[in-house]
Amino acid sequence: MKAKDVMTSDVLTVDQDASVLEAVRLMLHRKISGLPVVDASGTLVGMVTEGDFLRRSEMGTERHHPRWIEFFMGAGRLADEYVHASGRKVRDVMTPEIHAVTEESPLKDVVAMMERHSIKRVPVLRGRVLAGIITRSNLLRAMAGLTRDVHPASADDKAIRATLLAEMKKQPWAPMAVTDVDVANGVVTLSGVVLDDRQRVALRVAAENIPGVKKVEDHLVWIEPMSGTVIEARAED
Repeated sequence: MKAKDVMTSDVLTVDQDASVLEAVRLMLHRKISGLPVVDASGTLVGMVTEGDFLRRSEMGTERHHPRWIEFFMGAGRLADEYVHASGRKVRDVMTPEIHAVTEESPLKDVVAMMERHSIKRVPVLRGRVLAGIITRSNLLRAMAGLTRDVHPASADDKAIRATLLAEMKKQPWAPMAVTDVDVANGVVTLSGVVLDDRQRVALRVAAENIPGVKKVEDHLVWIEPMSGTVIEARAED
């Protein structure tokens, strides 16, 4: 999937010369936590989010540093903090650093950007103009749509086993050499040895994702590698 497949095209923006109060009221009214900031030509120039309003002079939450720290910080950084805490225009409080993608960007790149920069929304650009935005909600809706479209299909036991073995072969965590897979009437039975109990969970998930699987029975034995302790699978309720 690409960015254009999940983005919201009708994007609410705020002008960089709008007042801070206007931006706050807009966010509260529309129940959103952030806004793209544009200039008079519609070019994206920054982002303003709830986090930009945490340190404000109106609330008495602006930063205060000991004198000795202020000496090492320098006048420039202190001036920046003052503007951010007391500025009246959106341009004064917005984050000018923009992490954006294009409409053709793969969705995996969007998610990687969100994780790398710890951000909740990514603007989608068409040239320099804002074409849309992707938020975490967009990703959830995309996942819900894909999940809704997946219908369990019937598959014979041989096909289920072949599919599971093929999936295990692709995964570096899968203990192929010491795991046995049997399938009967859609019930997958896992037996053998795992050296990390998390492998047990991953094997169950891999089996459950195969169309036609009705149940997964876990008979795997976990051998703790440091002590050699053997731990049997927990009995199902």
